[in-house]
Amino acid sequence: MRAIEIIKPGAPEVLIPCERPMPTLKAGEVLIKVHAAGVNRPDVLQRTGNYPVPPGASDIPGLEVAGEIVDGDLAGSPFKRGDMVCALVQGGGYAEYCAAPVVQCLPVPKGLTAIEAASLPETFFTVYSNVFGRARLAEGETLLVQGGTSGIGVTAIQIATALGHRVFATAGTDDKCRACESLGAERGINYRTEDFSEVVKSLTDGKGANVIIDMVAGDYVNREINCLADDGRIVIIALLGGASGSINFGEVLRRRLVITGSTLRPRPIAFKQDIAQQLHQRIWPLLEAGKIKPVIYKTYSLDQAAQAHTLMETSTHVGKIMLQVV
Repeated sequence: MRAIEIIKPGAPEVLIPCERPMPTLKAGEVLIKVHAAGVNRPDVLQRTGNYPVPPGASDIPGLEVAGEIVDGDLAGSPFKRGDMVCALVQGGGYAEYCAAPVVQCLPVPKGLTAIEAASLPETFFTVYSNVFGRARLAEGETLLVQGGTSGIGVTAIQIATALGHRVFATAGTDDKCRACESLGAERGINYRTEDFSEVVKSLTDGKGANVIIDMVAGDYVNREINCLADDGRIVIIALLGGASGSINFGEVLRRRLVITGSTLRPRPIAFKQDIAQQLHQRIWPLLEAGKIKPVIYKTYSLDQAAQAHTLMETSTHVGKIMLQVV
């Protein structure tokens, strides 16, 4: 099969088209003929040598795909050969065929294309498990999304808004702030020209946000503490601003704050199965009703994976960058 491999850690040019053997399926896995795959920050980190491949996972990048089930272990699943699904995978998405645990597959939502469906798994699993699982965003609570126009950002804004929460989001330009607002954020905050902490406090009558989803970390965390409500939660999912920073632990103690975080890729299949079930029950109907919409910024062919990574690293995009395979 045709695939994209990382020949060595480095710049986007190390992503090279190649021929690879077809995936070998394990128990509980299905083989998907890939129509489209998503491009995500963890792919970039893997390419640069900063995100080790989990034991047993494919070294081919790509954590989400959509396509047709052509083979595999379908016992006990709602799927059959020929069904169109999207799936969260541990790797192997940048290829014509990809193996996926059947419990991490979801039906392509009615009305969506394969490219739109392939844009869902990585960000939807990540946002739902962190915002509603670890951070336990509850009815009546507010959410601050850092990096509102990233793939994670546009997903978090739309899911939280659709479920009735007030949402604020940061972005690096006024145009991106308006894009956040068009997706449902009450206020887009330009972090280059405004103090997001002070803006959030002013919008909440000084109370602050109940939950913050943070892809920056570093020195941002102390600023986030300043605009976090009492009993508030910060959930860190990436370290774009660095892995260390100063924290006012006095505020953490006095106001009962929680700072937590997670990465999705190494979590066990059973955990991802539970998230898939929750997404199917709670979020898929919102997608099919058009209350949440995939945001696709640009689509490249599989052989243009290097160009897709170059765009990802500019951070000029709003939404998802995709690879079309079929």
